[in-house]
Amino acid sequence: MKERAQAWIAQIKTATAGRLLVVYLLVRELTAALGLTSLGGHPQMVRPLLAPMAEGATENRYGDVSTEVRHRLRAMSAATDNVGLFFGEDIFVAFGAIIFMHNFMQESANIHTEPLHIALWGIPTAVAAFLIHSARLVRLDRKLARELQELNGQALKAKGGQ
Repeated sequence: MKERAQAWIAQIKTATAGRLLVVYLLVRELTAALGLTSLGGHPQMVRPLLAPMAEGATENRYGDVSTEVRHRLRAMSAATDNVGLFFGEDIFVAFGAIIFMHNFMQESANIHTEPLHIALWGIPTAVAAFLIHSARLVRLDRKLARELQELNGQALKAKGGQ
């Protein structure tokens, strides 16, 4: 499945690791906001599909990549899943933290709230998390482009000089 995911993403010429991860972040936040938290995850989605697709997009653009770059892509894939789930599920009304906050405020502080209102206040945070992590992913793309183009240029000079 890993090889198939890499081959599939390699067919998309405009794909980069950052763009792929931004799309996944959006999907992950939206599905978590709807209460579908088990659709993604590290064993189900990140290791077998997302990380190989990010690696495939990078290899398609720059050729072979080092182990260090692979580990960086895998780490950002895992971080993207974590950010999407963590901030997306805060919008879901039946999420345990929302119910906990509602009960705590009502019983301890005698503040009457509705779980829906608490969940709605999670939307600005989720949007901010999406924007911040998306900026990190764009920065990852730029850094990889700079590093890998420089390495490929050095490799070509070394081959030409022999």
